[in-house]
Amino acid sequence: MMTVKQVANLTGVSVRTLQFYDEIGLLKPAGLTEAGYRLYDENTLETLQQILFFKELDFTLKEVKTIMENPQFDKMNAFIKQRELIQLKRDRLNALIELLDKLIKGEKCMDFKKFDMTDYFNALNEYRQNNSEEIVKQFGSLESFDEMLTMMRSREDEIGEMAVKQYGSIENYTKAAQKNLARFLADGPAFSRTEALSLAEKTEALTRKLTADLTKDPADPGIREITAGLITLTEESNKGTDMGDNYWEFMAELYRTNPAYIEANNKKYGPGASEFISKAIKACLEAQ
Repeated sequence: MMTVKQVANLTGVSVRTLQFYDEIGLLKPAGLTEAGYRLYDENTLETLQQILFFKELDFTLKEVKTIMENPQFDKMNAFIKQRELIQLKRDRLNALIELLDKLIKGEKCMDFKKFDMTDYFNALNEYRQNNSEEIVKQFGSLESFDEMLTMMRSREDEIGEMAVKQYGSIENYTKAAQKNLARFLADGPAFSRTEALSLAEKTEALTRKLTADLTKDPADPGIREITAGLITLTEESNKGTDMGDNYWEFMAELYRTNPAYIEANNKKYGPGASEFISKAIKACLEAQ
């Protein structure tokens, strides 16, 4: 058995962090001394190791706790999957470093393999194999899930381009998709139908307020305040869903360049509305 201080020295995880993991029920010690000090055995150290691997893959502590408390959670299978994901991360980073080295040397390298969605679909297929019961519970059937995959494969190039713009890389997109899918399978939809209708009404009200006068400067403080409210409402409604670091930059681009967005928004809110919303989002982001 090891004390909390010994575990901290061995792993590099601070004593306070280990105490916090205990407080939230993520990592309980194997026992306590007569004086009430925490003690850790080999099994708890193995659990800590698994937690650290999840953290390396950018899972939140809440997500890690949900995954590890699942009755179907298998430690060895998780280690295998974590190894695969970390290896994918390593390989992609190595490839990006090689590409940057060439670009620094002045070589012109249009390497679009960085947009390859193979790893993403492999990850979803593995998720299907390992979480069939949860998928049936949330999607109704495995066939429904397969239909979604087929639809996504038919738009692979489009989704790949979107993923890189919104998440920075296919790797980041894959990790986010796995986290979001795990949350969905564990908790169901982020909000009920009633909540969705309420959200849609609030979003519509803010958007109409934002586009009430399209002659205004999109960087006007009043416009920025409305835009910030719209951004906050969207982020809060997603309840922890990973939308990617570049989500709002990506949305600003969609409002400016996507024909479907332009047509729908200009028709609904007036000529030039889509461009106005795009500029308002950019101005709000720049002011943060």
